[in-house]
Amino acid sequence: MAMMKYLMLVQVFGWISSLPVMAVAVEPLTVRPLAQAHAHNDYEHGRPLLDALERGFGSVEADIWLTPEGLLIGHDRKDLKAGRTLEALYLDPLRERIKANGGRVYRSEPAFFLLIDVKTEAEATYAALDKVLAGYAGILTVTREGKVEQKAVTAILSGNRAVDVISKQPVRYVGVDGRPENLDENPPVELYPWISANWTLLFKWKGEGRMPAAEKQKLNELVKRVHGQGRKVRFWGTAEKEDVWKELMAAGVDYINTDKLDELQRFLLGASR
Repeated sequence: MAMMKYLMLVQVFGWISSLPVMAVAVEPLTVRPLAQAHAHNDYEHGRPLLDALERGFGSVEADIWLTPEGLLIGHDRKDLKAGRTLEALYLDPLRERIKANGGRVYRSEPAFFLLIDVKTEAEATYAALDKVLAGYAGILTVTREGKVEQKAVTAILSGNRAVDVISKQPVRYVGVDGRPENLDENPPVELYPWISANWTLLFKWKGEGRMPAAEKQKLNELVKRVHGQGRKVRFWGTAEKEDVWKELMAAGVDYINTDKLDELQRFLLGASR
């Protein structure tokens, strides 16, 4: 009798272990959201999106290409692979996580950004992207007639941006990633919530020695101007060095761009102690 019960238990546990495992990206209890951390070219990591989320990153970047197979992810055309779509790598896992995580990407941090960098022709790519994003309206920040309704994920459009089309939409699911020259016009914040700039075009300092006083002043003035218009600021092309990150933080830069997830996580956690 005891042997029969043992065999039955073995069969039951064997059946349970054979069931498929649901890969729900729920926030680990130990994760600490790092709002300033931006994963540049996030899709090049071993596990796109998930590696950044496990380290608490508040923003990730995905490059998209319009192809017959959909909006594929990759830095160059040669990197594109079937199935690696914006939906599969980012939007679907984010929606799954948000559903399992109480309506947010991180329970203690209401904002999360998905920077979408368009690599193909602006208007055709945006037309396809707009249709895709509409299918995720439940998790995406939406702007209706100039009024913003923030949700779990805010999408920012960079690269080849169909600004004229976007600015005329009564309903849209993206904001535009602006450039410093856009500040001269002071456009609506809901249209240009971010200002991003190529560090190497504005500054010569690459983290070696002390930052020149003139460049530090230039950085502080640019950040102050961006914030004065109610926008967020990010730089790309910065040296991946702690001395650079310290200056960015001291100046109040909102998002620190990196390809080195572990290093920036350790730096930001240490800086907050």
